Amino acid sequence: MKTICVVVSTLMTARAFLLDQLAALSKSYIVVVAANATDPEALQKLGIRVPVIFVPIERRISPLRDLWALLCLVRHFRRHRFDVVHSVTPKAGLLAMAAAWLVRVPVRIHIFTGQVWVTRKRLAGALLRSVDRLIARLATHVLVDSRSQCEFLIENRVVPASKATVLANGSICGVDGERFRPDAAARRRIRGAIRVPEDAVVFLYLGRLSRDKGVQDLALAFTKLAERHVTVHLALVGPEEDGLRRHIEEAVVPRADRVRIIDYTDRPEDYMAAADVFCLPSYREGFGQVALEAAAAGLPVIASRIYGIVDAVAEGETGLLHLPADVEGLRTCMETLLAQPDLRRRLGTAGRARALQDFSAARVTQALLEYYAGIAAKL
Repeated sequence: MKTICVVVSTLMTARAFLLDQLAALSKSYIVVVAANATDPEALQKLGIRVPVIFVPIERRISPLRDLWALLCLVRHFRRHRFDVVHSVTPKAGLLAMAAAWLVRVPVRIHIFTGQVWVTRKRLAGALLRSVDRLIARLATHVLVDSRSQCEFLIENRVVPASKATVLANGSICGVDGERFRPDAAARRRIRGAIRVPEDAVVFLYLGRLSRDKGVQDLALAFTKLAERHVTVHLALVGPEEDGLRRHIEEAVVPRADRVRIIDYTDRPEDYMAAADVFCLPSYREGFGQVALEAAAAGLPVIASRIYGIVDAVAEGETGLLHLPADVEGLRTCMETLLAQPDLRRRLGTAGRARALQDFSAARVTQALLEYYAGIAAKL
């Protein structure tokens, strides 16, 4: 039986995106996950019969620690003699592809889910782009989680077209329509918990509170919108990065009573059920998975018109798009959906139908199994 090592920086990545795929792959292959996690049974406790081996991969750049993580991967790859090494996220990708190349693992797969360097200044951007190019060169196969991102990587000579594949219609894992769905009970419960009136129109952002996600733009656009409309509320759900919370709170001072900031949730579907419109004003996305999940929950989506997101949101059909960093354009989209409840319902209904038909988790997982079957047949 062929053996696969999936390398991620943290188990959070595996839990958020890979559980269905790991479960499916483990039925036909021997699968191991390498991550910065010390509990070898962490996934088995979630019902996934895949062991975890500890590798000290850290998200932040640290030359000495990164070298140690590389050496640990080399040791594991030599000991287990994997047929395939499959990496997710940039740091894990660089270390895993380098270690697998050094050990001559026959199949080395990396999946690109977005490019950090798109929003970085010249020197930092050039350096990070060169890292992605190196990952693609060390890999024997490359997966990309959206068609527009794939085109971008090919045009920028990061990945050769001969190596790049998009599974099904895109997305790293697809969407679970049973988990993400309209839920009246969750709507009442969450609105009660965060003290939002039942008749309020709630705009939701869910994800990292970081500059690259355009959260400051959303705070400014909401503040302008709330000056004229007393029924609107804003919910921001996710962990803070870049010390951004203080700037957000300063931006919404005039309307702070209608803004809710929630640090963390392990049930994003509940907050989506409680909202009326989902907002993703990001400056960079590989696909915009969270926008797809919001669509499956029946929400219309307002998002920036950038590669990746244009795959997740069908403009005029499941949501409205605006230029990135365009606060006034974002506010206009918000006002349009605030003023037209029928349009909100129409976009939300179409979004759920599209998510379930074109981007179901089952469809993406099946595409991955077929991809692996084609590779395994050549080993």
